[in-house]
Amino acid sequence: MQTTTESKIKETTQGAWNKRPLIVSGPCSAESEEQLVQTAQLLAATGMVDMLRAGIWKPRTRPGMFEGIGTKGLPWLQQAKKITGLPVTVEVATAKQVEDALHFDVDVLWVGARTTVNPFSVQEVADVLRGVDVPVLIKNPVNPDIELWMGAVERILKAGIKQVGLIHRGFSTFGNTDFRNSPMWHLAIEMKLRNPGMIMLCDPSHICGRRDTLMEVSQKAIDLDYDGLMIESHIDPDKAWSDAKQQVTPERLKEMLQTIIWRKEDTNSVEFHTALEKLRQQINHLDDELMQLLGQRMKIAEQIGRYKRDNNITILQTNRWNSIIEKAFKKGEGLGLSKEFITKYFDAVHMESINRQKKVMDE
Repeated sequence: MQTTTESKIKETTQGAWNKRPLIVSGPCSAESEEQLVQTAQLLAATGMVDMLRAGIWKPRTRPGMFEGIGTKGLPWLQQAKKITGLPVTVEVATAKQVEDALHFDVDVLWVGARTTVNPFSVQEVADVLRGVDVPVLIKNPVNPDIELWMGAVERILKAGIKQVGLIHRGFSTFGNTDFRNSPMWHLAIEMKLRNPGMIMLCDPSHICGRRDTLMEVSQKAIDLDYDGLMIESHIDPDKAWSDAKQQVTPERLKEMLQTIIWRKEDTNSVEFHTALEKLRQQINHLDDELMQLLGQRMKIAEQIGRYKRDNNITILQTNRWNSIIEKAFKKGEGLGLSKEFITKYFDAVHMESINRQKKVMDE
């Protein structure tokens, strides 16, 4: 039977989970009780943070790096929650970590990117969660594989967890980019579409890897109808034991949150809906025309395939393809279309054309 205190804690956690936008913040790593409690107090004082996060166990790329303070940091989280009233959340990757976190009354668990990538690890976490009533957030896997992300969600749901959410923290890609982890927004959007109604947070700290671009990524996430943000905050970011470059002070976090334009999904304005419906009808007609044109294009591609087959000519014609792309870039520039969009569009059309011609060749 739940005590009055336990019931109030559940209500507070539930209230935070249901809040929109949901803001989760705290240090990348718990370093000391003083550091964690002070950060929590400053975050609570902003009046804009709903949940406190802190890394207790830190899966690192190479040995010798700081791998978290470990279980001894969990009582510090308890103390921070007691003082501020903020529900707390930590990352877990093993059955023992789950058990320890629950023993110290952690309110929300999250499965990290390095765990999501491994079905065996996710299943271990799921097995120990059977019969437990605790919300669980699941970060996208390190590599850009939406099926692994979906698999992790399904394993946690099958364990009987009723409140499951998603965290988009970007994907690891080879080579230098503007991001620590490429956002690959299309994958996160696809995941959101597959799981309607499931809470999705953006973790701009791990996407950016540096604090000067946090605002831009945060705003884009809100524009895309994310339910909230998880942003790392530290009382002295430059001296943080891990991920110093991507953390901000609680004061700076408050400034960011006050600057963001918080969008809403809908409005009761009749004028808005009337205008939007007219524009959407126009888009529907144009989409129909595009589909008709693409169908005609593929029929012509099949005819080309027959001529190539009958004359023993290869399907891929590199010079022809380069000429098409170059012409498309020039025309697209005048139409306000980005090179990125043109490349993706023509790549998709080209691959469909190749597949059609290959089918003809194999007849």
